[in-house]
Amino acid sequence: MSRRIVLTSMCNLTRLFILLLISSVGIAQIPATIGVSELRRIETKLASDEMRGRKSGTSDIIQAANFIAEEFKKAGLQPMQGNSFLQEFSMVSCKLMKVKAIMDDREVNSQDILVFSSHTEVQADEKSGFEIQYLTLNDNLFRKARALVSADKNVLVFVDTSLSKSFARLLGWKNQFFKMTSSIIFILGNYRPKKFKIKAENQINETKYSNVVGILPGKTRKEEWVIFSGHFDHLGVTEHPLNGDSIYNGANDDAAGTTAVITLAHYFKLQANNERSLVFAAFTAEEVGGFGSQYFSRQLHPAQVIAMLNIEMIGTESKWGKNTAYITGFEKSNLGELMQKNLQGTSFSFYPDPYLKENLFYRSDNATLAQLGVPAHTLSTAKMDNEPNYHRVSDEVSSLDLENMAAVIKAIALSSESIISGKDTPARIKLDDLKQ
Repeated sequence: MSRRIVLTSMCNLTRLFILLLISSVGIAQIPATIGVSELRRIETKLASDEMRGRKSGTSDIIQAANFIAEEFKKAGLQPMQGNSFLQEFSMVSCKLMKVKAIMDDREVNSQDILVFSSHTEVQADEKSGFEIQYLTLNDNLFRKARALVSADKNVLVFVDTSLSKSFARLLGWKNQFFKMTSSIIFILGNYRPKKFKIKAENQINETKYSNVVGILPGKTRKEEWVIFSGHFDHLGVTEHPLNGDSIYNGANDDAAGTTAVITLAHYFKLQANNERSLVFAAFTAEEVGGFGSQYFSRQLHPAQVIAMLNIEMIGTESKWGKNTAYITGFEKSNLGELMQKNLQGTSFSFYPDPYLKENLFYRSDNATLAQLGVPAHTLSTAKMDNEPNYHRVSDEVSSLDLENMAAVIKAIALSSESIISGKDTPARIKLDDLKQ
């Protein structure tokens, strides 16, 4: 036997021994890329006062985006699109300044008119080519509004008065939406006009945002994606300081999740054995409506996404203590079961979300892809009934349990292995089981 073959065999045996050691001992054996010192380094930067609370849509959050992009570059990721890790987009808000609508010979109350548009002036009549739709008692107004905004076409929608409560809620929901070329007009009332004339004058404001997204291409199944994500925006600066502190540092919410995404990117790059492609996404604008994850979801085909593991607020112990975390929407797919199976022999456990009244499954960045059928869930340790620093200026690095946070991230790494390798594929979420 040649010396090269002997050395190769010895290397293979050594690698096999290490893998067996990891399997038998568990999460403690994962390398220092997910260690306390590394977590502290990243957290200290993201949650520093110089970031001024990372409020989305401001110049302050740009510093954070550039830092994350540099970390992705150092980890050896590739931009998901183009040459930049920054995924830029704009949102607009439309303030209705003046409106007049006449249905046949009847003028509509201005409070019963809602306009989605990126144009300062919108005019419509029966000859202007607007598609006309009618919503009645059994229709879901919010689902329809989302679909129409995404379709980006000129539509006039008459909303039955039985949906008046939903219409009132929609007025608040439309504060910001994606920039579009078309206009959508909603009118509350049981109208079936033969002739109509509408003229609206709007004040349009545009806000620019940036996600940070990198990809580690798979070896054999490049078109199948597993996503690790978290949001990096927070609340900014308050006008009412507490004990002289006015900055919402957001160390746990959600610099912790972003830190996890960065360290996982480094870890999986070093492993260099992912059969499926891994996407690492840091989302902006979660705190103001989840716009970052919504835009991200528009850039891909849902069928391409095998799973999404969104990470939110993992810097404190869960209600069950150390080495535990919960998964929102646990029962909506078998992703959690697969992850827990991969942790057999370790001291770590994933639990179903215990805070169902909080609707956490629908409130975080997993929601958009989940609504498209992707097994997309959020992993967290936050005690939502008793998290003392939640949305307070006291959410600083000093309040975090970094050792437990490291254990959570290591558990995510280990528990996702069979999905990354292609051995396991979680079931899709059934859309009929979701709230709309």
